[in-house]
Amino acid sequence: MKILIIQQKMIGDVLTTSILFEALKAEHPNAELHYVINSHTFAVVEHNPFIDKFLFVTPEIEDNRAEFLSFLKGIKKEQYDVVIDVYSKFSSNLMTKFSGAAIKISKHKWYTKYYYTHTFKEATEAKTNAGLAIENRLQLLAPIVDKIPAAIRPKIHLTSEEISASKQLLSDAKIDLSKPLYMISVLGSGTNKTYPLPHMAKVIDFIVTQTKGQILFNYIPIQIDEAKTVYNFCTSETKKHIFFDVFGKSLREFLAITYHCTAMIGNEGGGVNMAKALSIPTFTIFSPWIIKEAWNMFEDGKQNVSVHLKDFNPDIVENSSPKELKENYKSLYELIKPSLFIEELEKFLNSN
Repeated sequence: MKILIIQQKMIGDVLTTSILFEALKAEHPNAELHYVINSHTFAVVEHNPFIDKFLFVTPEIEDNRAEFLSFLKGIKKEQYDVVIDVYSKFSSNLMTKFSGAAIKISKHKWYTKYYYTHTFKEATEAKTNAGLAIENRLQLLAPIVDKIPAAIRPKIHLTSEEISASKQLLSDAKIDLSKPLYMISVLGSGTNKTYPLPHMAKVIDFIVTQTKGQILFNYIPIQIDEAKTVYNFCTSETKKHIFFDVFGKSLREFLAITYHCTAMIGNEGGGVNMAKALSIPTFTIFSPWIIKEAWNMFEDGKQNVSVHLKDFNPDIVENSSPKELKENYKSLYELIKPSLFIEELEKFLNSN
């Protein structure tokens, strides 16, 4: 059996969808499993032992019709038996159509019946602490897997060389791994997923006051100005604990550095999902417009904890449309003051 799974775009989505490969190999150990992903997301699934081949959607393929057509023809040549389209957008609809697979599986949308043999409506309430992002993906396996796992955790596979190199990098930076080391997700993937910078600084101040821990910032070079703004909002004592210039120069290096951290704390997003896949404790601050139940994967109140506007002002969230929440994210974010969850953060720090 030859199976193609399609999950384009975001790093967190690509990592989360990778659970399907482990589940498929458990029931179909001889199946050949291929994964369509955007090339920039490869780092989170590199060395995954359950994936046999990657098909990369590059920027050139996305921007050039001739390149995309050539990519589709390549899919057609593979002669797949099954396609599981998790992405379910126009581009992946075309990939599915070109595949020629007898079994085509995807989410239920008004138009998907024209492309797929099996579609599934996404649940709106999670049945387990795995969360909706996990549960809704696993249900896509139903047509070809008899025993759907209750939950499989996404996993990132680092090499021993990567772990050793990152340990040396931290040592060279005078970071003491015998003491607490916290990775702070200081910025979200966009402004509407970024906790107000002065609020974030107060959170970091509290972490240092409570733990005397060492602090790393998760940011990329183009975000340096915003990251520096958070740094400048911190107290002079906190700044002594921040190793601002120590960060991953690549996504794999970031992952290897995070592997050595005590916990990741901060904005919800790919970084938090990656930390969970490395079994690193997480304390997550959700944007007001993001559905917490979808992405608070494996929350247990101890190792993985999260906060959302809904936890403190449920009426605002329940009486607002998703569009209104997204449009008013700035004012709504301001309502999630650090003082509201300091006790919960303190409990998390003491537990981890």
